[in-house]
Amino acid sequence: MSESDSVVYELSEGVATITLNRPDAMNSLTVEAKEALLAAVERARNDNSARAVVLTGRGKAFCAGQDLREHAAVLGSGEGLGDTVRKHYNPIALALARMPKPVIAAVNGVAAGAGASLAFACDLRVASERASFLMAFANVGLGSDSGASWTLPRLIGHARAMEMLLLAEPVKAARALEIGLVNRVVPADELAGATGELARRLASGPTVAYAAIKGELNFGSGLDLENALEMEAALQDQCAQTADHLNATLAFVDKRQPEFEGR
Repeated sequence: MSESDSVVYELSEGVATITLNRPDAMNSLTVEAKEALLAAVERARNDNSARAVVLTGRGKAFCAGQDLREHAAVLGSGEGLGDTVRKHYNPIALALARMPKPVIAAVNGVAAGAGASLAFACDLRVASERASFLMAFANVGLGSDSGASWTLPRLIGHARAMEMLLLAEPVKAARALEIGLVNRVVPADELAGATGELARRLASGPTVAYAAIKGELNFGSGLDLENALEMEAALQDQCAQTADHLNATLAFVDKRQPEFEGR
């Protein structure tokens, strides 16, 4: 286990769990927290023992977004946003989306502003019944950031994304499941277990193929059909050369369960 003041990194059974660790501040993001979070995400990417990743928060909140006390001090100095969107939030969102391993957001409570946006940048979202999502940007006179303008319409459609961003009203877990914002909702005391089970399932799977699937969906969203087809063909050629594909094919022929090694 590795721990900073604001982020904890743990590895167990092939799953890297990254926990935002400022519960008294609803896991809001200071400069130190943003830098520690990016370092943890990059560590998970480069950790060959980590085959799946979980992002969660300690305490009652997942992440309340930007720490507004720190932000108010920056505004008072006349620095505006202090370039934190380009320097901190964009790299974190990209690192999560481009992670060549499955990433699950275990949303244990409030996910607001950039905190919600980072959950949307993950591949799957498992929410506690106590979770809620708030696109709070308009409430403080800002547009969206951390990729929400790209991820949110793709998750729930243009009209619902516009509603969440313009009205800045919280979406509770049950409604989030109904509109496709999250994949699963579980009782609060079952969140860690349910997420861990799902993460271990993914960690034991064909991680090279998972990386290809992520690449196809992320890049295909912005391509025309012809280019999407070509991307699929190129990635499929790569996957076809893996030991995982050979072993799984032979396992199918032999009527047995395949074992995946991520190579």
